[in-house]
Amino acid sequence: MTNFLLAIFAFLLAHVVPPAPPVRARLIALFGRRVYLTVYSAVSTLLLIWIIIAARQAPMIYLWYPAPWQAFVPIIAMPFAFWFIATGLAAQNRVSVTFRRNTGAGAQGTIIAITRHPVLIGFLIWALAHIPPNGDVVSLILFGGMGLLAFAGIPLLDRRARRRLGDAEWATVRAQTSIVPFLAIIEGRAHPHANRSFWLWSGLGLVFYVWFLLQGHRLLIGVDPLAWL
Repeated sequence: MTNFLLAIFAFLLAHVVPPAPPVRARLIALFGRRVYLTVYSAVSTLLLIWIIIAARQAPMIYLWYPAPWQAFVPIIAMPFAFWFIATGLAAQNRVSVTFRRNTGAGAQGTIIAITRHPVLIGFLIWALAHIPPNGDVVSLILFGGMGLLAFAGIPLLDRRARRRLGDAEWATVRAQTSIVPFLAIIEGRAHPHANRSFWLWSGLGLVFYVWFLLQGHRLLIGVDPLAWL
């Protein structure tokens, strides 16, 4: 359990200290944006691997036992999580997590009209969906902590975007987007126009979900998500 808690602490620390505006600005000034993002992504991946290994080695203390119906929760929810994450990382986004550079005030991906924080929404769905079928203490700490991290990141990124864009431009962004998925579209404030990149990454997200469901989860995590069905 100690190794698992250390891994969780290191992961949370890595997602609090380096992204802090003064630290992030200093690191980008020293190494460049591309190097910073590459190293940060690599470190995050290694820490996540450490968490998975430590979680599998930690003692199992159940608060509730898994039931077959609980397995349907992530199976139903995870296609949406993969879709938000894949399309969000590939979209041009001035206010949230993305692999694409910002190219101007009007540049944003189609997914941003659905929610301005698609990657964080995807990780939040992933975390919450894995709580029902995993009633042990370690899983609750893992998925609960990841969910809280994603949830807390939304207002943090909003405040950072407001400082960077200024009040006037931030007001425009808020008027055309929403945190809750599809809310801005329902209210008529956003009008998405799906392009080729959006459909490409939507398809890739779905393909990766199917592979992860049928094979990847068992190979990488050691658990077959279809075993209870």
